[in-house]
Amino acid sequence: QVRLVESGGGSVQSGGSLRLSCAAASLSRSSCIGWFRQTPGKEREGVALIDDEATIYADSVKGRFTISQDVAKSTIYLQMNNLKPDDTAMYYCAAGNQGCRPVYYSGGYFSISDFVHWGQGTQVTVSS
Repeated sequence: QVRLVESGGGSVQSGGSLRLSCAAASLSRSSCIGWFRQTPGKEREGVALIDDEATIYADSVKGRFTISQDVAKSTIYLQMNNLKPDDTAMYYCAAGNQGCRPVYYSGGYFSISDFVHWGQGTQVTVSS
């Protein structure tokens, strides 16, 4: 059974950096895994995805966030630089059962409802 555990959230000032981690037990190396975020009253949105072929980023984080994977540790990371107040959200790690394209990402859209494994989330707060 796939289990996802996030860590690394916290509070920073605008322009600061944070690194999120997601320990992914029992996940296939070829499976799509990534990060989503949600603020109260808004829909959950995709941030970044990774599988053994590619990385995918939402336009809002390109050039600032980097997703990476340590296969040996079964862990993925989200390095977040130049953080902005709009990045404030609960960040969730999620994984699917196959590669990212086309099931979980296609045409610029993240198919959030297709992700079957979710972590509990970690809060990121960016103050101005």
